[in-house]
Amino acid sequence: MAVLQERRLPLFDYVGSSKIIINVSSVPQRSPFRYPGGKTWLVPYIRQWLASLSTRPTEFIEPFAGGAIVGLTVAAEQFADHVTLVELDDQIAAVWHTILESDAEWLANRIASFDLTPESVEVVLAQTNVTLQEKAFQTIIKNRVNRGGILAHGAGKLKQGENGRGLKSRWYPETLRKRILNIAQIRDRISFIEGDGFMVLQQNTCRSDTVFFIDPPYTAAGKKAGTRLYTHFEIDHERLFEIANHLTGDFLMTYENAEGVHQLAQQHGFETQVVAMKNTHHAEMTELLIGRDLSWVRE
Repeated sequence: MAVLQERRLPLFDYVGSSKIIINVSSVPQRSPFRYPGGKTWLVPYIRQWLASLSTRPTEFIEPFAGGAIVGLTVAAEQFADHVTLVELDDQIAAVWHTILESDAEWLANRIASFDLTPESVEVVLAQTNVTLQEKAFQTIIKNRVNRGGILAHGAGKLKQGENGRGLKSRWYPETLRKRILNIAQIRDRISFIEGDGFMVLQQNTCRSDTVFFIDPPYTAAGKKAGTRLYTHFEIDHERLFEIANHLTGDFLMTYENAEGVHQLAQQHGFETQVVAMKNTHHAEMTELLIGRDLSWVRE
């Protein structure tokens, strides 16, 4: 895995940087996940990017889907004929398999009827040899009761939580039920692959009718956060940039705003654009958009 030396770049260091911080409350919340590194804030940029294309994509591929807010938005708002989500993590994959291919209604109703207490959570999470659907339910429970929604091994549970509600501070069963059923209504527009995003990118290199949203775990500049947040955090970033360089279809990458990432982009002739966002703790930060042509960001 290529690891580059980290050097954080200052806020709005580049001419043309977008200083507008997206109000995520204005963006439809479609994913059932609270996902580390989630991209709800990016949705308006995704709409702008896809609307700028000369032709509507036949397929939209998200090779590191995670909570998949981008792919779900593209499917729901029909920016492409079809969306393919790819995820390697077996826990997250169980949720997408269940919602998109198996029994979304069962999962939605199981969540809505579950009486969440510290004791009932321990019982659910202690179960082994479970079915795919039960694994999906376990994953949703874990995602909702762990700090930051982190699914990686060793993640701690909420204690005080929001307004002192403890484990229940991120547990909105009826909201989750509606989100899952809403996804089920458009599942004919979405395919899911449990597998390696690199392989899927390479398999679709020559497709000019396909666009790609590439949002890998952020470990390119030696960041340790990726090792805490994601089960599969080891990414060969130099290889990823090389694959992106050979894609026939358009792509948009998102990365941490670090000098090493800028260097990789420059080596491959990609454009970069710093954009403002807020993290889950409401701290103002910047992230980096990378693509062949980012003139649409500045329009």
